[in-house]
Amino acid sequence: MRYIGAVQAVVTAAEFDREPSAADLAAIEVEMPAIVADVELLDAQIAVLDRVPSPFDARRIRRARRRVLVARRELENRGPFGSPEVA
Repeated sequence: MRYIGAVQAVVTAAEFDREPSAADLAAIEVEMPAIVADVELLDAQIAVLDRVPSPFDARRIRRARRRVLVARRELENRGPFGSPEVA
């Protein structure tokens, strides 16, 4: 059996192979509190997948949900460039 493969390497990188721009990194930095809050909520939910949640687990999930809501609210209340809006 013969394998068919590329004879030459690609000369230019495709669009998806490039590094993130400074603007992309800045946007990620602004959204980082919401991302961390989502990860904490997922951790709390994953911890109780195979067992009945104890009162401690339920409290941990409840607090994680509140942190997600607060982080998302603060993110939405920011201006278009990541700075708080001035009324």
